[in-house]
Amino acid sequence: MRILIVEDDAELARQMKSQLLEAGYAVDHADNGEDGHFLGDTEPYDAIILDLGLPVMDGTSILKRWRNQGHTVPVLILTARDSWNDKVEGLDAGADDYLTKPFVMEELLARVRALIRRAAGQSSPTLDCGPVTLDTRGGRVYVDGTAVKLTAQEFKLLSYMMHHEGKVISRTELTEHIYDQDFDRDSNTIEVFVNRVRKKLGVPVLHTERGLGYRLEWAGKG
Repeated sequence: MRILIVEDDAELARQMKSQLLEAGYAVDHADNGEDGHFLGDTEPYDAIILDLGLPVMDGTSILKRWRNQGHTVPVLILTARDSWNDKVEGLDAGADDYLTKPFVMEELLARVRALIRRAAGQSSPTLDCGPVTLDTRGGRVYVDGTAVKLTAQEFKLLSYMMHHEGKVISRTELTEHIYDQDFDRDSNTIEVFVNRVRKKLGVPVLHTERGLGYRLEWAGKG
């Protein structure tokens, strides 16, 4: 899952990026409104953390532009402005959630997880596909209750597939959502990761749709 942080406070952005990376996300960062708007307009993200008081272009203007352009990515506004009218303005501009500074990092992570789940039509923090369980809070994967050890990239791939169970996901889409902007992306490695995850899970949940991509679904259901 891929996150964009638009925040001009360098230290706060560093802390958020570090925590999000540790939680298993791919993370991009923009330190001004113009760059943030461009990234949100041209790159596919699973959620965006957006400050309001930004140089060049303010967060509310960015958000309104994204929504007018048809972008439906979940947006969490993060700002020191805590008056009720600021919150109303942000939510009416198209924000999905609002968090004021200072904040506890665990709450930010929880809100991001919730935004991504809701956008994917998921309500529970624990995702299940047959015998496979993915705990979004702890970043753990289990098969029939037994923990399965995955690498960071393998976990990102499985997490994205679990959030989109039953849908055919192309290699390009997977590449765009498990790597950040600066990573040397190679969609050919996706097949390698898929095969590794299949082997480690040991159950038929990851299926290849020839010429289209991959689909996560429990083969034993029905």
